[in-house]
Amino acid sequence: MRTRVRGWRWRRNPLRRRSDVVEAWTVLAVALLLFLGAPLLGAATAWWSHGQAQAVVAEQRAERHHVRAEVVGGAPGTMPSVQGNPQHSYRATVHWSTPDGAEWSTTARVPAGTRHGDRVDVWLDPHGRSVPPPAGDSMVWQHSVTIGAFTTFGAALPVLLAHCAVRRMALWRRMAEWDRDWALTEPHWTHRRA
Repeated sequence: MRTRVRGWRWRRNPLRRRSDVVEAWTVLAVALLLFLGAPLLGAATAWWSHGQAQAVVAEQRAERHHVRAEVVGGAPGTMPSVQGNPQHSYRATVHWSTPDGAEWSTTARVPAGTRHGDRVDVWLDPHGRSVPPPAGDSMVWQHSVTIGAFTTFGAALPVLLAHCAVRRMALWRRMAEWDRDWALTEPHWTHRRA
């Protein structure tokens, strides 16, 4: 039957070595860093990246504008590999008119299955070039959570690697201490000369 004594590394006893004390303090430090430090760093990074992403989205919304345009050319008739999948798109020439009566056209990405004469939503930059729409709130949150999670894992990994290195060194040191002590004790126990 095996009994386990908890906290023996913290109490004074004849079997405790300096390496045991170092390992016990290391376990405490690792636990604090893993359960408090890494999540707090991840949350702070996510909060910061959320603010940065919101600033980028606000800038995109300020400089980009939306128009409703008509597809006038460049659209392939059928695309068998992506038919029925609205996430695929291709380039086509679109045409629209501004409220002051000016006529404009550009090449823009339109959803698969769009035909000549269909009306599509197009986002334009200040120079009239077709650009993707500004990111939505869900994209900002997804970005922030991803950055926070990777920061948390990135902070936890070196802590765990350092803990493994300290444990290995403590074990090596503990075995050296035990060998040294056994070399002193063994002659008294076995009555042999050292």
